[in-house]
Amino acid sequence: MRRFALILTLMGSPAAAEDWEVMTGEQIRDALTGRTLAYPDTMQDFRDSGRTLYIFKGRESWGYWRIEDDRYCSQWPPNDMWACYTMDRKGDMLRFVGQGGDITEASYAD
Repeated sequence: MRRFALILTLMGSPAAAEDWEVMTGEQIRDALTGRTLAYPDTMQDFRDSGRTLYIFKGRESWGYWRIEDDRYCSQWPPNDMWACYTMDRKGDMLRFVGQGGDITEASYAD
């Protein structure tokens, strides 16, 4: 989880709050299921099965994802802890917002 959280915080600065639409759990599921997101040097594929493949500089890491209380949550073995993020959308950009206020932006790669 720490490695994934660290990677998520490597993105740019937050945009003005009024530019972003807060997403519901259903919107998050629709936005991620079967899609691939791009971050700098990183790609993440969200499988229908709840598995997720994270590729950072050519290295693969398999984890799990789910929706919980209008939040995106992920788990990265061998850690059994789940990290959850609220999500916002602005056009084709998605934003993950951590409990500590850390923000990561991504765009669709597919």
